[in-house]
Amino acid sequence: MTPADIRHQFEVQRQASRAQPDVPLMVRRERLLRLRKLLDEHGPVLAAAVQADFGMRSPRLTEVADLFILRAQLKHTLRHLARWAKPKRVRTPLMLQPAQAWIERQPLGVVGVISPWNYPVQLALAPAMAALAAGNRVMLKPSELTPHTAAQLAALVAQFFSPDEFCVVQGDAAVAALVASLPFDHLVFTGSTAIGRKVAQAAAVNLTPTTLELGGKSPCIIDADCDLADAALKIAHGKLLNAGQTCIAPDYVLLPRGSEAAFAEAYRAAVAKLFPYFEGNPDYAAVINARHLARLRTMLQQAQTQGADIHVLEPVPGSPPPPPQSIGDGVGRQMPPVLVFGATQAMQVMQEEIFGPVLPVLGYERLDDVITHINAGPRPLALYWFGRGEANRDAVLRRTVSGGVTVNDTLLHVAHDNLPFGGVGDSGWGAYHGEPGFLRFCHQKSVLVQSRWSLGGALYPPYGARFDQVMGLLRRWS
Repeated sequence: MTPADIRHQFEVQRQASRAQPDVPLMVRRERLLRLRKLLDEHGPVLAAAVQADFGMRSPRLTEVADLFILRAQLKHTLRHLARWAKPKRVRTPLMLQPAQAWIERQPLGVVGVISPWNYPVQLALAPAMAALAAGNRVMLKPSELTPHTAAQLAALVAQFFSPDEFCVVQGDAAVAALVASLPFDHLVFTGSTAIGRKVAQAAAVNLTPTTLELGGKSPCIIDADCDLADAALKIAHGKLLNAGQTCIAPDYVLLPRGSEAAFAEAYRAAVAKLFPYFEGNPDYAAVINARHLARLRTMLQQAQTQGADIHVLEPVPGSPPPPPQSIGDGVGRQMPPVLVFGATQAMQVMQEEIFGPVLPVLGYERLDDVITHINAGPRPLALYWFGRGEANRDAVLRRTVSGGVTVNDTLLHVAHDNLPFGGVGDSGWGAYHGEPGFLRFCHQKSVLVQSRWSLGGALYPPYGARFDQVMGLLRRWS
């Protein structure tokens, strides 16, 4: 699509949204059912496209991390949509009685979605689903780093939806910049903080409200009384899912000083259990491309040069050799997991979101040191705490601010249908999933219906003794 085509497509959706500002519940449900049919009938095709884009990423990983989550969100949305969409009656204060009031939940109009490459099906269709549920039209721009998935999404969406309902535009960063500049009624972006700033600036020109799902340095805190083996297994799973290319992956570990060696041993055992070998293992995803792999290696080289201790984990002896053939060049980009000890804040590995299978481990003396460290940096998208003591847990929850938290596990808060998912500060703003997501894409219009018996005229001018008497009564009763 040319820039003119994209602008024309936006205008088609905009005109359709203005012609039908009130989208019936039946129409919304039918659109969601079409989306479910798309996933049910073509999930394997989408998983194969993701595999082709990564070069090595098991369709089973896409099933659990993309398709399963989408199906669960769809089921939850369909079950509760009627309740979410109902006008909400509100209590009328004494001074306005006997008027009636309620809040109507209306579609915003046209919602733009600029989605990332790391979970290219889930993070494209989840915000689109919430926007459709709220009665909006949707224009989706998938990442150019996953072109096979983008092409499949474009073809399937065109098969199941009319262009004025839901469409997909493909292209490079210039196309994404064009999409961000369109006067949407709401724009969702998922990606890095640096690009998120540019998207917010482009949207601000049109006063377009945004939802920004960004990233950051999500800490993983290990308390002194936790089960280290259990914590290491759950941290390894959260870190190495999709080879660390997850916005809420643990970005670094904070643990009591002196337990670094014990954690390293527990982490090695956990990794060996999950991934006995790396190269050629279909369950262990490849780094998305050579540029990102070079970025990770440069980060490690800089840390090592500045004095960090780099531990590259080895496959279990006797593991299967890599297959003689692979899809694309994915096998060559299956980076072994790495632990980094002795990292400092001057190192790139502690300044940037890692987005790969590299895990710095930092020691601490007191819990106050942990809280001070976290609060000194930008607010993270996720925070993880492992331990048994509720006092320390509650201190961390109370004294730190993050987008979301999972206690004694990783990642799972994002899968809870009734919890909003979003960031705060540098990790983004706005949240979706469940009812909060539905409301994110609604205009909550206030409605007051005045009664013929209204006493509001008693407060009209000219002011005098009657006014003073009425105001005295209102002050007494309110």
